[in-house]
Amino acid sequence: MEILKAVLFGIVEGITEWLPISSTGHMILLDEFVKLNVSSEFYKLFEVVIQLGAILAVVIMYFKTIFPFGFGKTKEETKNTFNLWGKILVACLPAAVIGILFDDWLDEHLYNSIVVSIMLIVYGVLFIIIESKNFGKGKTDSIDKITYKQAVGIGVFQLLALIPGTSRSGATIIGGLILGLKRSIAAEFTFFLAIPVMAGASLLKLLKYILDVGFIFQTQELIVLGVGCLVAFIISILIIKFLMNYIRKHDFKIFGWYRIILGLIVLLYFLIK
Repeated sequence: MEILKAVLFGIVEGITEWLPISSTGHMILLDEFVKLNVSSEFYKLFEVVIQLGAILAVVIMYFKTIFPFGFGKTKEETKNTFNLWGKILVACLPAAVIGILFDDWLDEHLYNSIVVSIMLIVYGVLFIIIESKNFGKGKTDSIDKITYKQAVGIGVFQLLALIPGTSRSGATIIGGLILGLKRSIAAEFTFFLAIPVMAGASLLKLLKYILDVGFIFQTQELIVLGVGCLVAFIISILIIKFLMNYIRKHDFKIFGWYRIILGLIVLLYFLIK
């Protein structure tokens, strides 16, 4: 039964991590109805480290793009790849610094259903407004054309994702659209930003777990974590392919409406509960 639950968590993580609909909001809802038979300390670790499966999907799918050597790359292409990583790291710095300094405070004060519900609704409205203004038709139509100034700006928008329910991909995509990136390029850059951000968040949670509990894991916990990551990896590959095909012909308005509806449902559920 616990393995089946882990599969379900992996499916939800793989879908919601890349679509701009907030993985945190969905995980809170799922945890409300499907409880893993693990300690509260391990669950806090699990809901973050399960993202490693999603990261691996990006690394494998875009390995040729993000790996600077091989694949017949010229010196210019290798230079562009290193340049891309420079922009990724610059964009990650704001959230990394604030996240490390205020991680415990954010978890204690903002990680609750009311905040998640409000953020789901607010950013759903923002998606609809931004897409109505046709921001997705920006002039930056390739990854190489992203400037350091745009990368820093997207990094500032990523700070918003520290508030649960915002959606990391949602915040960075909105930032990319406003700063002139074409819709598909904003999505791709968001995928790349996830690699250091989510790897860092997983490492931070693991270190905290070890300091609080020790390097102690039950066999069942390791199995649950492994299954969750594997399923998240498989589903992430499918969802990333779907999203890139979808946005070639459609905008993000449907995700905005979905966020608003889900936010209202979550808000009403926890107010009535």
